[in-house]
Amino acid sequence: MSEYQAELDRHFDWFERKLPQRFARFLSWVRKPSSRLVRVPLALLLVLGGIFSFLPVLGLWMLPLGLLLIAQDITLLQKPIMRLLGWIERRWIERQRARGKR
Repeated sequence: MSEYQAELDRHFDWFERKLPQRFARFLSWVRKPSSRLVRVPLALLLVLGGIFSFLPVLGLWMLPLGLLLIAQDITLLQKPIMRLLGWIERRWIERQRARGKR
């Protein structure tokens, strides 16, 4: 397993811990290789929903999840997406720490 695949799995595990159990089970099912026909359109919809996160029903959380799902199938995108998500994660941690110091 490549280092990017391990990082991909770590991000998926984080999402599964944050989601309600019902959605976490669905995400686990979508990650299976046999679910590719569902995963690709779902990933595209999540990315699109993340882009339109200013609408009330949609949220910014959809964008990284959609990118993770796309990266699972397109190996060429794993490295740049893992770098992007690593950067987002570092910024998130810095922001949380800054809030805690107030």
